[in-house]
Amino acid sequence: MRQEILIGPERRRRWSMDEKLRVLSEVSGDDAVVAEVARRHDITRQHIYQWRREAVRKGLLPVEAPRFLAIEVAPDGPHERIDPCSGPVAKAAGRLEVALRNGRIIRLGDDVDDGNLARLIRIVEAA
Repeated sequence: MRQEILIGPERRRRWSMDEKLRVLSEVSGDDAVVAEVARRHDITRQHIYQWRREAVRKGLLPVEAPRFLAIEVAPDGPHERIDPCSGPVAKAAGRLEVALRNGRIIRLGDDVDDGNLARLIRIVEAA
């Protein structure tokens, strides 16, 4: 009979909640990259996202409240644009343009409701 001895880290590791919170604290910084933290701890990115959801559900991590940015509406004019560095919103001929802090620009019709616009801004900023 042949037996094999496996060496290396155990693939089915158990993490205490304190260990999970320690890893999550590394990700909470503004310049932290989830993939780098996961690689450093030899786990997948999905573990970190799953642990974060679990910690929020248990009340161990605060829920980040949505933030709204101040906007300015530019004077009406055909195809008027505002540079993202000089002003965050331009409205031109039934269209709305929102420049986000991360440099991305959202262009859409001006008939979008506030709830959908806020949801869209959160999604684009998180991407």
